[in-house]
Amino acid sequence: MKDQIHLSRTFKLGTGILIGTGLVAFIGGFITDPDRTWANYLLNNYYFLMLALGAAFFIALQHISQAGWSAAFKRVGEAMAGYIPVAAIFFLLLIFGMHSLYEWSHPEAVAHDELIAHKSPYLNVPFFYIRMILFFALWTGMIWLIRKGSLREDREGGLQWFHKSEQYSKILIFIMAVTVSLSAVDWIKSIDVHWFSTLFALKNFVASFYHGVTILVLIVFLLHRRGYFEFLNGYHLHDFARYIFMLAIVWGYFWFAQFMLIWYGNIPEETVYYVKRWGTGWQTLFFAEIAINWFIPFAVLLPTRTSRSKPVIFAVVIILIIGHYIDLYMQIMPGTTGRLLFGFIEIGTFLGYAGIFTLTTGYWLSRAPLLPKNHPYLGESLEHHF
Repeated sequence: MKDQIHLSRTFKLGTGILIGTGLVAFIGGFITDPDRTWANYLLNNYYFLMLALGAAFFIALQHISQAGWSAAFKRVGEAMAGYIPVAAIFFLLLIFGMHSLYEWSHPEAVAHDELIAHKSPYLNVPFFYIRMILFFALWTGMIWLIRKGSLREDREGGLQWFHKSEQYSKILIFIMAVTVSLSAVDWIKSIDVHWFSTLFALKNFVASFYHGVTILVLIVFLLHRRGYFEFLNGYHLHDFARYIFMLAIVWGYFWFAQFMLIWYGNIPEETVYYVKRWGTGWQTLFFAEIAINWFIPFAVLLPTRTSRSKPVIFAVVIILIIGHYIDLYMQIMPGTTGRLLFGFIEIGTFLGYAGIFTLTTGYWLSRAPLLPKNHPYLGESLEHHF
């Protein structure tokens, strides 16, 4: 059984081309349309960070629940979470684009807007960056501890590091419940600084878990196609599909709950958000967001037969990559550029970040054996059945 990943020259060349495309898009964008480029910079920063955080949350849940079926795939989640320190660097560079993205970062806005002034003790640039540094420090530190325990378990065996990983994971999910929610408010919701929502942070937390799992499944499928995870069977596929199916329902619930409560309440401070997104030109994406992220995975993966079909699950995952982008595009663009545009800046920026994320994940996958050989539930995972 193939157990050690080696990054080929083709893989490195491919990711290099993607990264190069992203650099060209950035340079061209900053020359021609800086505000639009900064909006895409934030979108893709947040897009791929959410995938890494979602994978970290998935791994933590597997440790806490002592799940057996998923033990053989834990290295994929650990590798995806390895992107978090890289994302930290990109997020710190947002300091140069604050005025393009956040109205509250303008001193004149604080001086002339009573509501922004009321929020300024929390929404100010120094405190914004203090929170950002704290978030990334906590995420990186906890992921490092879990990864360290995983590798020590490989070398030493026994149950000591298995139990430590479980304890670290309990701490991590508590930290993530608070910090991922606050980061969503800081980095995304505060774009629409006059808007109020009590569900936005939780909806984005669920979206991170949801789409992180879908990309983890995609990586497992791609590795299986390359000869890894030869033991992958219909029961594994069913469990992966159930995760996607379940999270599609939870995501759809929070999407609808946020919209329905705001629509029913009809309070101007809340409806202002949807007035923009339900207006001329945005309606197609508005309905595509809920159709792609909820209805398609729900309808397609509901039957047992399709939820054990690798091609069907693969197709759903590819669709959800687009759905995740639309979700964030609708959160960010109406409140920043206010323009519905999709061209080389958007495509090139996404491809560049995809290259960085893929290269980083591939690097961490290649740094350790793919299978956690001393995990106490590895045998159960390899022979998984209901």
